[in-house]
Amino acid sequence: MQTILGANGQIGEELARELKRKYTSDIRIVSRRAKKVNDTDIVFSADLTHKEQAIEAVKGSEIAYFTLGLPMDSDLWERQFLLILKNAIEACKINKTKLVFFDNTYMYPQDGRVLTEETAFEPVGRKGKVRKEMAEMVLDEIKLGQLQAVICRAPEFYGPAKTQSITNTLVFDAIKENKKLKVPLSDSKKRSLIWTPDASRATALIGNTPDAFGQTWHLPVDESRPTYKEFIALASEIYGRELRYSVMPKFVFKIGAIFNKNAKELQELLPRYEHDNIFDDSKFRTRFPDFAVTNYKEGIKQIKNE
Repeated sequence: MQTILGANGQIGEELARELKRKYTSDIRIVSRRAKKVNDTDIVFSADLTHKEQAIEAVKGSEIAYFTLGLPMDSDLWERQFLLILKNAIEACKINKTKLVFFDNTYMYPQDGRVLTEETAFEPVGRKGKVRKEMAEMVLDEIKLGQLQAVICRAPEFYGPAKTQSITNTLVFDAIKENKKLKVPLSDSKKRSLIWTPDASRATALIGNTPDAFGQTWHLPVDESRPTYKEFIALASEIYGRELRYSVMPKFVFKIGAIFNKNAKELQELLPRYEHDNIFDDSKFRTRFPDFAVTNYKEGIKQIKNE
């Protein structure tokens, strides 16, 4: 059995579909209000802040995927994220289950350096510090040799359906609503975005590759690394109309943060939009040369046709 902890977000749902397509029909879906993704899934509703429920959620599993997300709320992250991960780790150790930890880049520096698996953690803000501690918790378990685990790390998302990201909100949601698009801080910096179904497919592949464990993997992205100006120009071509946009300066976000909690939570992520944000996936591409990465043109077409 393979179990997905936090299975009803975009990454978890795509992961469940990919596991069913290529690896197993014996899948357990775990979340607070678990719902089937595939008709053969087993659902298990659990609150993973309780260790006993985490142990039961993982019981009998060969592999557990930690894809759980929390709302963008620093207080909530500090109260719950480390506890939930600690419980998941303990559950995996007790049940002798492998752990696949799906991670983001919040703990990385936001100053234009090319990001590799060896980049030192230099978090900006409270959420970045939490993600740093979470990643280090998994890395410490790997070093101690008490847990078979692997880290799958993804940059900012873009994608279909439930995909949540700044790019989806400011670009694709605006297109759907016939509103003017918005770009944070600069339209001239190179960006790495990951297509969410690719992130899930790559995570499933790594989870089912025994020699991939014990290390960190950057998940694969389209290597063209367009600026927002280029990205929106491509979207305009695909949508068949000029998509107008404005660049939002930093002071607009600062003013918004006074009145809007979401804008306040976004503040610590803004530095990455002032610089090139390049995510190096060469390690993955070398190990898995046959993996088909969705390019931006294909991805944008799929969003348009939803």
